[in-house]
Amino acid sequence: MKKTSLILWTLAMVACSTQKKIVDIPIIFDEQRVELTKEYLLNRYEIEQDTPLITPKMVVLHWTAIPSLKKSFEAFNRSTLPNWRPDIENVSGLNVSAHFLVDQDGTIYRLMPETTMARHTIGLNHCAIGIENVGGTEGFPLTKQQLKSNIYLVNYLASKYDIDYVIGHQEYTLFEGHPLWLEVDDGYRTKKTDPGMDFVEKVRNATKKFNFKPVPTKQ
Repeated sequence: MKKTSLILWTLAMVACSTQKKIVDIPIIFDEQRVELTKEYLLNRYEIEQDTPLITPKMVVLHWTAIPSLKKSFEAFNRSTLPNWRPDIENVSGLNVSAHFLVDQDGTIYRLMPETTMARHTIGLNHCAIGIENVGGTEGFPLTKQQLKSNIYLVNYLASKYDIDYVIGHQEYTLFEGHPLWLEVDDGYRTKKTDPGMDFVEKVRNATKKFNFKPVPTKQ
């Protein structure tokens, strides 16, 4: 059985179990992806280092806009961008990814180490842990189970790291001009609406004991 097929079979099997809170199903992170990640850090953020490690300061919530766990996993698994992302491939060939993927039933999958850079949020990848949620389309809206799992993950991450912010992907441009914002190209932006402010505010309200900093406002 091919490695990718084995991983996807494992995904299906583990989804039937509720014994584990976080299930490790790693995406491909070969030498090519390591080098592309280091290049991204250097070219986009002017950070030169020997490893693709980050110091997490925020958690960014997303949706995949893909209706299945299998297809969502496949979208992140390869090291290089597929040809359906011409909007960002001229910036870097590094594929998009996230640290966690939450299925519609609430099962949490960890795709990569929490302190390795994932490409998920322009300007902030060097300090952000990404949580992707399967779905987000009209036919597959985010679920209550996913909300509970996102709250669990934020509690877990804020207890482990010095997290200052929890944001939705649609809020990322509010950090332009903030000390955490490092994108060198003023023209490199994409418009985002995920995962919806109702979802984000519910996660923040449920984790307010951590006293996260308020998201900056546009002047």
